[in-house]
Amino acid sequence: MASITSLLSAEDKKVTAEALQGSLVDLLDLSLLGKQAHWNIIGRSFRSLHLQLDEIVSLARDSADSVAERAVAVGVNPDGRARTLAEHTHLHQFEPGYLDDGKVIAAMTDILESIVRRMRERIEVTEKPDPVSQDLLIGICRELEKQHWMIQAQR
Repeated sequence: MASITSLLSAEDKKVTAEALQGSLVDLLDLSLLGKQAHWNIIGRSFRSLHLQLDEIVSLARDSADSVAERAVAVGVNPDGRARTLAEHTHLHQFEPGYLDDGKVIAAMTDILESIVRRMRERIEVTEKPDPVSQDLLIGICRELEKQHWMIQAQR
């Protein structure tokens, strides 16, 4: 069976793979959580949050695709299976049922902050092993920080 090769050393590839896989899990779970909140949110801020959650979901899905494709480009198989997400997520999960808009704002603020913190760590560790992956993560982090600001401002 053919495989994709990379110019990265084995150690650089390992560091990059861990950063990309962790990012993929965060982003895919963010997209799922965003939709869960989008479907179940209630309250005075329903309309604006409903729309903003779709923006967050779109960002997460597009970014997850870019991260997964980067992983393959460096010779690593991304794993976005539901089982992998369930086993490796670090994100707070919403309870089932209707979600009060204030609780969604607080939870999404915390969720985005936790992802941004991990993304910044991944940016640091990929600086030398793979600046191309680092550049991708920087761009994603910039957009996540923008969404964090925008959701946090609604508190």
